[in-house]
Amino acid sequence: MSSYITLPLISWAAVGLVMIVIWVWATRIKNAGVVDIFWAFNFTIISLLIWLLADGYEARKNIVCLLGGLWSLRLGIYLLIRVGSHLGEEEGRYKQLRQEWAPNTNFKFFVFFQMQALSNVFLAIPFFIIALNPAPQLSILEYMGAGLWFIAICGEGLSDLQLKQFKKNPANKGKVCQNGLWNYSRHPNYFFQFMIWVSVLIFALASPYGWIAIVCPLSIGYLIFKVTGIPMTEEQALRSKGEAYKEYQRTTSAFVPWMKKN
Repeated sequence: MSSYITLPLISWAAVGLVMIVIWVWATRIKNAGVVDIFWAFNFTIISLLIWLLADGYEARKNIVCLLGGLWSLRLGIYLLIRVGSHLGEEEGRYKQLRQEWAPNTNFKFFVFFQMQALSNVFLAIPFFIIALNPAPQLSILEYMGAGLWFIAICGEGLSDLQLKQFKKNPANKGKVCQNGLWNYSRHPNYFFQFMIWVSVLIFALASPYGWIAIVCPLSIGYLIFKVTGIPMTEEQALRSKGEAYKEYQRTTSAFVPWMKKN
C-alpha cells in the first residue's frame, strides 16, 4: 500500500485513540474545552510518526517535522496553561454547545472529538506530501515557506502572550484587550494561524501533489471566518463585554493587522 495512504491511516488511528481517551476525561470533568489542548498536541504525534515512517529526503523531512512539532508544542502548551488553569469552569462556547446538544450531549461531544482527530489528519496532508518528496535538494519555495512559517509561529505566540498578560491583571476584568498586536487586529492570533497554513502551502508546492495543500488554508479560513473562529469568539465577547466590544469592532480591523479607524 502506498505511503500516501498508510501514513495518514496510521496517524488517524493514533490521534483518534488519543481523542477517545480525552473524551472520557472531558466527560468526567464536564469540560469539553480540553479538546483544544490535545487537538494542538496531536500535530506533535503526527510529526513524530512522519519523522519515523516517511521515506522522503531527510533534510526536508526534518524541517517539516521540526516546524510542525514546534508550532504544535507552542500552541498546545499555551492552551494547556490557559484551559488547565480553570478546569472546573468550561469556556462559554462549549457551554453553549452543551445547551444546544442536550439531551445527547456526551454522544455529540464524542463525535465532535473524533471530528477534531480527523481534522488533524486532514490538515497534516501537506506534511505527508512534503515528507515523502524524494527530491535531494530544497527549492526556493521551500525556503520561503519555512521562513514565513517561522515568522507566523512567532506572531501567533506573541499575540497569545500579549492576551495572557492582559488577562492576568485583575484590573482588566471585563475590559477589551488592545495591547500590542491586539491594537491593530481583533484577532491577530487567528491571522497568524492562517498565515501558518499559507506558509505550509508555499512549502508544499515544491513537492509532487503539493497543490493539494491548498485545502488547508481554505479550510482554516472557512473555520476562522464562518464557524468556530471569529463568529463564536465575537459572540462571546459581545455577551461578556457589551458596548466596549462594539466600539472595538467599530475601530479595529477584524483580521489583518491595520491602523485604527477614527
